[in-house]
Amino acid sequence: MAVQPQANPHEGRPDQTDNAPRRRLAASLRAGFRALHIRNYRLYWLGQIISLTGTWMQTTAQGWLVLQLTHSPLALGLVTTCQFMPALLLSLFGGVIADRVAKYRLILVTQIAALTQAIMFTLLVATGAIQLWHVYLLALALGIINALDMPARQSFVAELVGRELLPNAVALNSLLFNSARVVGPGVAGVLIAQFGVAPAFGLNAASFLAVIGGLLLMRPQEFQRTPPSRHGSVLAGIREGLAYTWHTPAVMLIMIVMAFVGTFGYNFTVVLPLLAGFVLHTDAVGFGALSAALGIGSLLGALTIAYTGQVSVRRLLLGAAAFSVLLGLTAVVPILGVALVLLAALGFAGIMFTTSANTLLQLTVPDALRGRVLSLYWMLFAGSTPVGAILIGTLAKTLGVPQTLALCAALSLLGVGLGAAYGRRTA
Repeated sequence: MAVQPQANPHEGRPDQTDNAPRRRLAASLRAGFRALHIRNYRLYWLGQIISLTGTWMQTTAQGWLVLQLTHSPLALGLVTTCQFMPALLLSLFGGVIADRVAKYRLILVTQIAALTQAIMFTLLVATGAIQLWHVYLLALALGIINALDMPARQSFVAELVGRELLPNAVALNSLLFNSARVVGPGVAGVLIAQFGVAPAFGLNAASFLAVIGGLLLMRPQEFQRTPPSRHGSVLAGIREGLAYTWHTPAVMLIMIVMAFVGTFGYNFTVVLPLLAGFVLHTDAVGFGALSAALGIGSLLGALTIAYTGQVSVRRLLLGAAAFSVLLGLTAVVPILGVALVLLAALGFAGIMFTTSANTLLQLTVPDALRGRVLSLYWMLFAGSTPVGAILIGTLAKTLGVPQTLALCAALSLLGVGLGAAYGRRTA
């Protein structure tokens, strides 16, 4: 009796194994953006990327405006000091407030205040009434707003996504920040070259409507809130956050490195205009390209962390060391093309450092202390900028821009060495 061949159930269908690599690739791509599956975080992320693009446009235009008004590196340093000095003086208070009130409402208030500041800046520039003291005052106002906003905004992410998705959300925050850094300065450079600085300020004001609208569309009942910390005075709350940092080696190591790199390395609002105007001698478009190159490298670094999800103290230290060395190399390159490549590599190394630092802090710190510890991190990252800005502005005027950048790179590398030594001692 002849045996009938059995029908192949897969006959006439595509080989399923052919789609396996494609499915794995699609799953990997989705995994890199998994925090965006949460509606509230998606609204927050989309609003932030639009608003931060406008912020980078204003930052680029502000630096160019100051150089047009004064042609002075020192004046540029003083504007940066005005903008970041409140972070040094007020961030710790902002951290206590973030741990004691609803972060959602606090962020909504600060964003409306930032919108008001941007509108005033736009009107002064558009009418031609802008003077240097206006820039100082408006930069100071924005600094005060950010000192209250940033601790709440950074710790708010945990309420949006929860602890499990926190590393991915922090990486995506870095991604949006650096996407804005790519687009904002590039667009601002073109606008400044064609129409002057006023449109860049106006578009920044309009961009705040996106983040405010995203906040208003959120569902507060879906926040993963932690009970607010209301015990004791404000000063007692600050002391509690500082004591926790001092007695937690994993946190203290990050703060040591950030104190040096934040003070002497992350002063791009001063460094990039000086590079453009006094080393590379480029125009507004070239100036925007420098910031865009820095942002492209940072964007690639953020994507790397978002997809790999890997952060460690070792990666943090390697990123900070590479950042310091690359910063020194930019001091000796007077060629625009080479400077763009170096700045892209600098951005990649910098984001590997800062994203690793932020993620490690978010995962280590208890929920009740998150706002205060992150406010200290923000104080060292941005609040130390006035010290660095004054140093760079003053030394650039007396020693020259290349020598000043080389010194800042050496001091940043010193901080990495001290952090590594502290880590070995407390291991």
